[in-house]
Amino acid sequence: MEEILRSLDTTRQALLPQMKVLEEHYLVDHYDDTYELTTIGKLIVDEIAPLLNTVETLESDIDYWGNRNLDFIPPHLFKRISELEECTIVNPSITQIYELNDKITDSCYNSDSVSMIAASFHPDYPAIFSEMANKNVKVNAIFSKDVLEHLQKNYYPFLEEMIKGKSFNISFFPKLDLVGLIVNDHYMLMRILKNNNEVDGQYILCNNPTALEWGKELFEYYLKDSVPINEISS
Repeated sequence: MEEILRSLDTTRQALLPQMKVLEEHYLVDHYDDTYELTTIGKLIVDEIAPLLNTVETLESDIDYWGNRNLDFIPPHLFKRISELEECTIVNPSITQIYELNDKITDSCYNSDSVSMIAASFHPDYPAIFSEMANKNVKVNAIFSKDVLEHLQKNYYPFLEEMIKGKSFNISFFPKLDLVGLIVNDHYMLMRILKNNNEVDGQYILCNNPTALEWGKELFEYYLKDSVPINEISS
C-alpha cells in the first residue's frame, strides 16, 4: 500500500474507496496491507496500457492530430502511433516556414544512412544531397511523380548524378498522401497533410529510438510498392 500511495501521490483515506471498487469488480485482491492484480485485472491492464499511451500521444497536441489526414499510415503502424509519444510538434515562425530544420540537416551529414519520402521539393535538396554524397552517406529516396518530373526538368544533371551514384537509391511512388518523411540515425521528421489536403508549416520531430524505428518501418512500407529508378531519359 505504501508503494501505491507514493506512486499516486495520494492519501490512504482517498485511495481505499477506489481500491474497494476494484476488489468488487474482481480486478484486485489484497491481504494484510498488500494489493495485487487478479488474473482478470492483469488481462485488462495489458489492454489499457497501450490505450493510455495512445491517448497520451494524441492529447499532447490534439488540435494537430485531429486536423491531419492520417490515411497514409498503414494499419499495423497506426496501431502503434503511441511510439511517437516523445515527439515534438514544431510550428515554425513565418520567417522559418520555408527553411529546412537544422537538426535534421546536420544529423543527416552525421548519419550512415538516410531514408526519405518526398512529395514536395526544396531548392536546398541538391546541395544537401551532394554534401551527403561527399560524406558517403547512404541515401534511399522515394519521390512523388511531381518531384521526379521537377528534378528531371530543372535539375537533370543532378538527378542523373544521383541515379548513377553508388550512395543513392531512388524510387518512384505514384501517389503519396503525405508531404514528406526523413529518417536518419538520429532524428525523424514527418510532414502530414491537413484533413482538407492543404499543406502548412507544422511538422513532427522525433529523436527517441521507438519513433525512429516507426519511421523506418513506414519508409519500408512505401518502398516495397515503389518503382526503382535506374535511368532517366533526357
